[in-house]
Amino acid sequence: MNQLQVVATIAERDVLRYTPAGVPVVSAILMHNSQQVEAGVERQVQFEIAAFAAGEISGRFAAAELGAAHQFTGFLARKNRNSKALVFHIIDFSAAA
Repeated sequence: MNQLQVVATIAERDVLRYTPAGVPVVSAILMHNSQQVEAGVERQVQFEIAAFAAGEISGRFAAAELGAAHQFTGFLARKNRNSKALVFHIIDFSAAA
């Protein structure tokens, strides 16, 4: 199973564009910051991850407030066929509690 759920803020976002097939897409950088417990020890976790929203969700994602915390659900995939870099493909999101 390849499913990722993370609470993050939208640090950067490109403008809504369309693929040659007419599918709306938006690329972004998400920023996460939290405290996690690992082996009984608390540690600070911070990271940025490249993200991508396609289809119906892209319009809502393009209008989401920058800097506000959201809970994102999606999956990881290679940036392209020949790349080892991963991109988080957003399939849903909502305001974080």
